[in-house]
Amino acid sequence: MSGEHLPLTGYASMPESEMAERLEAFRALMAARRTIRDFADTPVPREIIETAIRTAGTAPSGANQQPWHFVAISDPATKRAIREAAEAEEREFYGGRASDEWLDALAPLGTDASKPFLETAPWLIAVFAQRTGEAGEKHYYVNESVGLATGMLITALHSVGLGTLTHTPAPMNFLRDICGRPTREKPFVLLVVGYPAEGCTVPSKALQKKELGEIATFMGS
Repeated sequence: MSGEHLPLTGYASMPESEMAERLEAFRALMAARRTIRDFADTPVPREIIETAIRTAGTAPSGANQQPWHFVAISDPATKRAIREAAEAEEREFYGGRASDEWLDALAPLGTDASKPFLETAPWLIAVFAQRTGEAGEKHYYVNESVGLATGMLITALHSVGLGTLTHTPAPMNFLRDICGRPTREKPFVLLVVGYPAEGCTVPSKALQKKELGEIATFMGS
């Protein structure tokens, strides 16, 4: 085996009963997570966002190339510019770009082209996927890697009581321009982050999650 290897650490053995208890507590925590669209303007300390991004940066990635970059935005002028650009794309989407089938699927969520949360929420995190490295080297399994990191970011934020919204207007090239990122990076998702507004509600459809038998198959004992 080539390359330097170090002893594995961080995996503490524990009784199966404790494993089950911890996992159930974590499952219950994550089962309460919901995508929200009504955010309070309550500030969130930068160090909280920094730690959440550092957590996302521990995600597995193809060849450990870590093909991601996170731009955390709290500046009001930048958030306004993002809102204006995103709403322009959304008006095109709802005004004819989206198929009737797609719009029917979105209808229960009550979404439209207006995105005030892009200014109200204290933080926006633009996630970029790096198709190549700084020296031009090809990155592998980019979307899979960045998707895993984004999932860990959402999980970290939810674990401290912060709400999130994964916003994906299409196309999203305006994010690269506003955030000053290089052309080798592709906007992956815009994550809206903050505390839920007082009286925040979610569509009843958001509470309907598939049962284990619908999402998993076990082969063997």
